[in-house]
Order: sequence, then C-alpha cells, then structure tokens
Amino acid sequence: PPAMSRRVVRQSKFRHVFGQPVKADQMYEDIRVSKVTCDSSFCAVNPKFVAIIVESGGGGAFIVLPLAKTGRVDKNHPLVTGHTAPVLDIDWCPHNDNVIASASEDTTVMVWQIPDYVPVRNITEPVVTLEGHSKRVSIISWHPTARNVLLSAGCDNLVILWNVGTGEMLLALDDMHTDLIYNVGWNRNGSLLVTTCKDKKVRVIDPRKQQIIAEKTKPHDGTRPIRAIFVADGKIFTTGFSKMSERQLGLWDLNNFEEPIALQEMDTSNGVLLPFYDADSSIVYLCGKGDSSIRYFEITDEAPYVHYLNTYSSKEPQRGMGFMPKRGLDVSKCEIARFFKLHERKCEPIVMTVPRKSDLFQDDLYPDTPGPEPALEADEWLSGKDAEPILISLRDGYVPIKNRELKVVKKNILDSKPPPGPRRSHSTCDSDFSQPGLEEVLEEIRALKEMVQAQEKRISDLENKLCQFTNGTD
Repeated sequence: PPAMSRRVVRQSKFRHVFGQPVKADQMYEDIRVSKVTCDSSFCAVNPKFVAIIVESGGGGAFIVLPLAKTGRVDKNHPLVTGHTAPVLDIDWCPHNDNVIASASEDTTVMVWQIPDYVPVRNITEPVVTLEGHSKRVSIISWHPTARNVLLSAGCDNLVILWNVGTGEMLLALDDMHTDLIYNVGWNRNGSLLVTTCKDKKVRVIDPRKQQIIAEKTKPHDGTRPIRAIFVADGKIFTTGFSKMSERQLGLWDLNNFEEPIALQEMDTSNGVLLPFYDADSSIVYLCGKGDSSIRYFEITDEAPYVHYLNTYSSKEPQRGMGFMPKRGLDVSKCEIARFFKLHERKCEPIVMTVPRKSDLFQDDLYPDTPGPEPALEADEWLSGKDAEPILISLRDGYVPIKNRELKVVKKNILDSKPPPGPRRSHSTCDSDFSQPGLEEVLEEIRALKEMVQAQEKRISDLENKLCQFTNGTD
C-alpha cells in the first residue's frame, strides 16, 4: 500500500542537522587540559564563559575565559586555584552565569564568583567551601530549578545536597550505593535523581524522601561504566557495554524497568559515551571520551523510539566536552547545539545547525527554554515543593544578565530560637540606615573596587613595560 512507501523516510526537521568546527581563530589555543583520568567532561560553558580543568602543579585548577576571548590564551591568564588537589568536575550555576562550582580530589566542593572583567591575579578565595565528603569528589551538579541547591557525589559512595546560600548540608544520601558512583543526573524539575554505579545498578531516587523508587540491575551486561540521564516524560536514557564489549544505548520507562523500550548496539570502541540531552528538540548527543566523533539521535514516541540522525566526525579525539545551554546559542544561524571539544592543548567549539533558507526566527526550532530565573528557593524545594523551569523566549536572542553577587549567609546556631518578648531591632542604627542609603554605599564600594582593579591592571602594565625597558638595556 502507498502508506508503506511513505513510511520509508521518517519526517523530522532534525534529519539534516550538521556539525561544523568554528574557524581556526575562533578556537581557544594554548590551554594545558588536565590529564586526570576521570570520566567527567572537564569543560563547562554558559552564555558568558567557558571553563576548563587544567593541569596544575601541586594543587587543582581550572581556567575561565570570557566566550569572546578566542585565540591564544595568555600564559599568565589567571586561574581559579583554591583546591589542594586536582579538580575533577566543574558546573556553572544555571541561575547565575557568574557562579561556578568545582569538585576535587581534596574531598571538598568550592563555589566561586567569577567577575565579568578578567581579574589580574588568580582567584584563590571561593565564596564558600562545602566540606562533608571523606574521599575525593568527582561529580557535581546544580539543581535545575531551585536556587542555590547543589549536588555532589564522591568516592565515599555518598551523595550530598547542599544549600550554597547558607553553606549547609541539606541531605546526605548515604545508604543507597554500595560502590563507586559513575554519574548522577536530575530530571527536568529536579524532583528526582538518576544514578549509575559500579554495582551495575541504575537507581531512580527521590532525594527528599531519601528513597530509591526504581532500580534496574545490569541495564547493559558489560562490566564497563554505565551512564544514565533523564529524557522527556520520565524516561531514562542509558549508555553502556554489552557482554561482547560493544557500546550500547538504551531507553527505559521509569514505571516498567524490566524491559528496555529500545536497546541498540553501536560499535566496539572502549571509551565511555557521555550523553548530552536537549529537551527542546529531544535530541541526545553521544560524545565518547577518546572518540573523534559525536553521534546524535532523536527520541520520539514511535518505534524504534531512538532514531539515529547523523554523526559529526573529525580527525582528532576529544579529551572532554562542554555543552552550551540553549540560551547561549545563536538563533539567527539556526544553531541548535554547540559543543566545546577539548584537545590536549586547545578547545574547539563545534556548531550544530539545522539548514533553513529563511532569515526569520524559526519558532519550531526554538520553543521557550529554561531561563536564568530559579523557580523555587532552596527551602521551598526541601519542604517538598516542585516547580518546572521558568521559560524564556529566544525570539530576540538572549542577552546575559549583569554580574549578580552570590551572598552566603552562614546560619548562627544561636539564632535558631527567637528572642523572648517583643522583637527588638537588630541594631540601634537600623532605623537611620535606610535601604537607599545602603544601596548607595554598596554602589560606591563597587565603584571603588573597579577603580582598584583598573589601577592594579595599570600598575602591572607599567611593571611589564618597565621590565621590557630594563631587559632591553641589559
């Protein structure tokens, strides 16, 4: 019947997505990418910055570059260097493009405020240090919708949730994993976690009830690491290895973990496949560490459910990979994904595009997408509230918000009981010290800070000139 012949080619606007590296001068060159053996992506990007874990003698460091600072990176470019052992994972806060968290072999998690200007010296002081793990911390991930909620997972088989705004531990999930945790992912509204573990189980966890609500033993039969992420409608996408060491992908339904919705073999390479999911297009991109290709698949409601779209191939293997959030893409070029591929000494952006003839905004490619406003406060989330991400339109492109300061207010144990009798004002000068007055003082401090930075830069430029001058006369 004619219906059959029509079905041969599946209709999808993403069938022709193609990837291209940027021009040579748009790469970031001369970066000593970390050589730590760790299956994390080593790179985190947002609409303002690209951050990359780098080699560093004695401690742990990562470099943060403004997106526009392409080309050769100055060898004296400041680093973020507060950890005493290698940094294993980094993640930008989804609600503040100037805030990044890092996890390290030194057992701590640190949260950093990155200024919009390039600082003169290394950034050595985190806004807050989170201490609670007893072994190295290799996984870090911000909550998608609640402000200041951060997850870390360590080699102590422990998952900890933190309120970064108070520096407190909110929850510790300690009896759930019997072995090394490979990866942890949030669902879209941050109500559930999916984890993979060396004990060959995929677990779906309700962190606030501290309960495992579903688990699957051996979604892939092989012994090598498994990865799992949530995709739309509570489904779970996994990558792993078969008994014969072939790489596989799987799609699973949370409510029936017994049989996969889809299970496909790919090849016999041994690199762990890092999955990146774009909810707006339902595309999963698979980037193998040590591969030189990115394969991508569309997930749909009809068989075979996971449809192979294409492969971006290149000559050089990737050491790690950053994935730009949707609001950081160029909608005028019909860009639907941008990867930041790490080589040994450089970072190469790769742009994924849907070819279109028109210059108009393509609203079918860009449904409203999560913006930078959190939908919940940390304590609302902890008390059991859930909220979907607050969406924004990309019709006019996204303009990053000016630097917002992350304030950490450590709770004082003595403050937990309200004082007896009528509430007294916290201090006698409160009444005279009106809000506008405070704003003005803060503004002035900010201006002074900027002036000091400018002077520091001027002094160091003059020092450099002087050095050249005196070296020249030697």
